[in-house]
Amino acid sequence: MGIKAGKIWGTTELVFSNSVLEYHRLEFNKGFSCSEHIHEFKCNGFFVESGVMLIRTWNTNGSVDETILRAGDSTEVLPNIFHQFVGIETGVAFELYWAPFVHDDIVRRTVGVKVK
Repeated sequence: MGIKAGKIWGTTELVFSNSVLEYHRLEFNKGFSCSEHIHEFKCNGFFVESGVMLIRTWNTNGSVDETILRAGDSTEVLPNIFHQFVGIETGVAFELYWAPFVHDDIVRRTVGVKVK
């Protein structure tokens, strides 16, 4: 695995990275949180292996959603959504970052026709 980086809330370790995906292992501590932040272009997913983690997201209307994740639970945060995780019980989680695939990204210059 990669190099562990210490954080106030625990540690993060890069497991895998390429041009479209990052995969991290988190060890998080009870009573600590990460910063409130956004990712402009990538989704952020969380899968909890052990412990309990709260994922907090801030909606554009000012409301706050809170999702509790226990072992085996996962959630996704879309780009440009402020979010934060909080350790409710000490544990381990996996964090993924990926760029969303845009299904309707085609720009047509012509339309299909029957060729004579």
